[in-house]
Amino acid sequence: MSRVDRDPAVIDGRTTKMRQFVEATEILLELADDDELRDAVVTLAVHAGIAASDVICLRRLGYYWQSGNHHEAIEHLQRAEPACARHLTTLLALKTRAGYGHDAISPSNVARSVRAMRHLADAARAA
Repeated sequence: MSRVDRDPAVIDGRTTKMRQFVEATEILLELADDDELRDAVVTLAVHAGIAASDVICLRRLGYYWQSGNHHEAIEHLQRAEPACARHLTTLLALKTRAGYGHDAISPSNVARSVRAMRHLADAARAA
């Protein structure tokens, strides 16, 4: 666990990661058939949402928390932007299943993850 303090290079780097993951998610959504690449779309949306959450925390709190404990990340985001915490919760709940599970993510969970990602990315841009 470590605190990563606000620094222009860190903000730029996390913002760039967010943009890359958002763009890749949107491209896959346009190109993929309904049953193909669902898990990849959700995994990219999760990474975009995490990066967006980091940007929000950096801009609002002056740091973001880097650890393997998802609950800590949600707690810090709750302090920075309470309305966004539920969206990160949605994404993190799907992370393991999309990335490591044996069954495909449902279309409704794909839609949920994309909505959550878009909300977090919009909030990061506005922060």
